[in-house]
Amino acid sequence: MTKRDYYEVLGVERSASDEVIKKAYRKLALQFHPDRNPGDHAAEASFKEATEAYEVLRDPDRRHRYDQFGHAAEAAGGVGGYTDFDIADALRTFMRDFGGFGSFEDLFQAAGGRPSTGPGRGQDLQVELALTLEEIAEGATKRIRLKRTKACETCKGTGAARGGRTRCPDCQGQGQVRQIRSSLLGQFVSVTLCPRCHGEGEIVSDPCLQCRGQGSVADVASLDVKIPAGVSEGQYLTLHGEGNAGRQGGPAGDLLVFVREKPHELFAREGEHLLLELPVGLPLLALGGKIDVPTLDGQAKITVPAGTQPEKVLRLRGKGMPRLSGGTGDLLVRLRPVVPTKLSGREKEILEELAKLQDGKLPKPGKNFVERVKEAFGG
Repeated sequence: MTKRDYYEVLGVERSASDEVIKKAYRKLALQFHPDRNPGDHAAEASFKEATEAYEVLRDPDRRHRYDQFGHAAEAAGGVGGYTDFDIADALRTFMRDFGGFGSFEDLFQAAGGRPSTGPGRGQDLQVELALTLEEIAEGATKRIRLKRTKACETCKGTGAARGGRTRCPDCQGQGQVRQIRSSLLGQFVSVTLCPRCHGEGEIVSDPCLQCRGQGSVADVASLDVKIPAGVSEGQYLTLHGEGNAGRQGGPAGDLLVFVREKPHELFAREGEHLLLELPVGLPLLALGGKIDVPTLDGQAKITVPAGTQPEKVLRLRGKGMPRLSGGTGDLLVRLRPVVPTKLSGREKEILEELAKLQDGKLPKPGKNFVERVKEAFGG
């Protein structure tokens, strides 16, 4: 199915400010949020679509790329990460910017709404995974150790040893208590979180001895994380259900594994392409020839045409980084001439003779490196 234009999804102009985009998204998110539309798959799809559009347009760099290339700019990495942008990602985005780590109902507490009670989803966790360019190019499986909480096996996450949970006698299951105060100006009503049940509306009369009524215990997990080839700095993998335990036996949160690229001693990365500065002698540039060039998987031959100017950028196709969507980028080689600091007698004679032959025949200045890289990228 063809994706709609992100600006059309949010109902804003292409020149809309960040604040306008945020307000437009919040309005749509509140309208289509799954908590307000239980079981409505159309509303869930609209919520996900609006959140996906917001995630791109809220980021200046991604918005700029989208304005230039449309949905093709996001095709390689997806929105936010390199997994499919699902409803869990959409809910996480909404709560990040408008609700912290609480629930959807938390947004309406100021209006006198009731706090959420009962089972609840656990907190998401984040870890950072440092990878070399070689690991990114090949794909890798890395084992990580993670400190988290897991549901207590003794009480199945309820926190109760026997008899389950009972209604809190202080708030009568409301999760909040009201206090009426009188003054010369009249009566004032204040609503606060119930201090006995902490807003849950229920208490554990007979706590589980294993978890002391918490419903969860500390856990250290070892997880194997499979990283696909071609990921980039800042992208993440979502491991569903590997976060902290849920409340009262609710589902566990997710684990977000963020990618960090380790610096490489030879190569710099530019998206799907690799950049390499290669020292060469002046005779090679003048006479041309073939030389060996290092790549991530060994060496490759490159032909230097006769009369090549310093700082020239040559392209080795298919020797860059793999794309998540398929295919491989290129290796861009900048030829950097090396001027010898010491010359033998014969070398000095040859250069002096060349200087006499070229006297008064200096070539015009060439293009700078930025222009050459743009040309190499097709810009």
